[in-house]
Amino acid sequence: MKKIETNLLDCYILEPDRFGDERGYFSPYYIEDNLKELGFLGVKQANRSKSSKGVVRGLHFQEDPKCQAKIVEVIKGSAIDVVVDIRKDSATYGEYTAVKLTEDNNRQLFVPRGFAHGFISLEDDTIFQYLVDNDYAPNKEGGILWNDPNLGINWDEMFKENNITEPILSEKDQKHPKLEESKVLFLRRK
Repeated sequence: MKKIETNLLDCYILEPDRFGDERGYFSPYYIEDNLKELGFLGVKQANRSKSSKGVVRGLHFQEDPKCQAKIVEVIKGSAIDVVVDIRKDSATYGEYTAVKLTEDNNRQLFVPRGFAHGFISLEDDTIFQYLVDNDYAPNKEGGILWNDPNLGINWDEMFKENNITEPILSEKDQKHPKLEESKVLFLRRK
């Protein structure tokens, strides 16, 4: 498995090996020992979501003690995954990265604990898969406003490049606080 650094501390693009021929391919997309080195504690839950083109989900997190690290990938369609480092003591606090994930590019994103996570679906019927290392806890759900201007996420460029005229968001995702208004405290776990 190839590990590619992003501009964010502890956040990596993963490219699992892929072996193929004219019949198709085989790919070991989860290797526990490789992922433990990153700080992923093992799969507690595996989730999938299906989204129409233009759906924006996020920016979500779970508070301690139910904070989650994630390994995310697109298994059908395409999306741009967006994560924000919200660990107060991190050198990359408040910064984001955006990574295109498709069913064909064989990429995953490792999202550490203490990050807000979201994505925009670029195609109808995009299926997004999450492997998480802690249980879902609805009473610990939190989020950051997806278009918080202080984050500088270039959503407009993403929309334009992908012919999306209007993002589709849940009511909940439109009401999250800006990062500076959040009272949640995350710290690096190194």
